[in-house]
Amino acid sequence: MNSESAISNQQSAISKRALIVVDVQNDFCPGGTLAVSDGDKVVEPLNRLAKEFLANDDVVVKSRDWHLPTTKHFADYGGVWPVHCVQETHGAEFHKDLIDDERIIVISKGLGHEDCYSAFDGTDLAEQLKDKNVEEIWVGGLATDYCVKNTVLDGLKNGFEVKAIKEAMRAVDLKEGDGERAIEEMKDAGAEIV
Repeated sequence: MNSESAISNQQSAISKRALIVVDVQNDFCPGGTLAVSDGDKVVEPLNRLAKEFLANDDVVVKSRDWHLPTTKHFADYGGVWPVHCVQETHGAEFHKDLIDDERIIVISKGLGHEDCYSAFDGTDLAEQLKDKNVEEIWVGGLATDYCVKNTVLDGLKNGFEVKAIKEAMRAVDLKEGDGERAIEEMKDAGAEIV
């Protein structure tokens, strides 16, 4: 083995971090069909972190709900939620101010009739992160008490160290205090709240 390939092998084995930006889509932001209060306030801190991660050659992922027009996830068809984030609609698009970069991986979830709250649900996200030598994930986005919490918990189950970014998440709070309870649940499961 020559020194060039040894260096290349060493670099590919260096562990990386990944930022997972969860569901910062129009329908979850003010004016959307399932708007989270102050949902757009997560954009600035997530953009700041995404730029830092990309500059360090770390991984950035944006997950999105990508529902069919008729799915059991929606109240009209037996689910809980109003229609939101239907594929190829304005509501399903990422918030206009959210960073875009060709290096960012986009993960689509909720393609069938399952709820798929976590960015790991029904996707190959865990495999993609492991292929890129990611050991630590940072998670923020919408909403604290659903998709962020489930992504954090699944990240832990998949063997990653997980940091949940408190300033970069907002809760639905269907029941008052759901967001704070979700943060406690993430912490109790082993996530670091940063």
